[in-house]
Amino acid sequence: MLVGLMGAGKTSVGRRLAKLLDTGFVDADEEIVAAAGMSIADIFATYGEPVFRDLERRVIARLLEGPPGVLALGGGAFVDPGTRARVKERAISIWLDADLDTLVERTSRKRASRPLLKDGDLRAKLETLMAERRPIYAEADLRVESGSLPPEAIARRILDLLGSEER
Repeated sequence: MLVGLMGAGKTSVGRRLAKLLDTGFVDADEEIVAAAGMSIADIFATYGEPVFRDLERRVIARLLEGPPGVLALGGGAFVDPGTRARVKERAISIWLDADLDTLVERTSRKRASRPLLKDGDLRAKLETLMAERRPIYAEADLRVESGSLPPEAIARRILDLLGSEER
């Protein structure tokens, strides 16, 4: 289970990690979009963040009951105490921790699809989210720096941390 801020690399690292482990990969945000039949930005715009967070909570609970694999959570999912408790019961959580410059560079490419970053000063918003969420992400079972390394290298580092053998 990969957790961390938007732009930390959860999806790109998750896909590579799943391949190395020869298992499935699921992006929770993609599952939320499929369940709602609309984009995350549209869910936020139409129904607001509380409705999105409720849907996110329910989708992740369902995914945690499914077969084992690699799951990338949205940036705010692990912040929810109920989701965090479910994750701790059912999975190993890995915090992908990226520095602010990396997050700004990566999220600026897809800013319009990220409702919490849509307007205003991107760096200031990410800095605020980072300050709020770091103590919560620190509750993850493992932490991996994900700033400067390519996704494949980060996935291999996670394998090493998990004590798994390369496949």
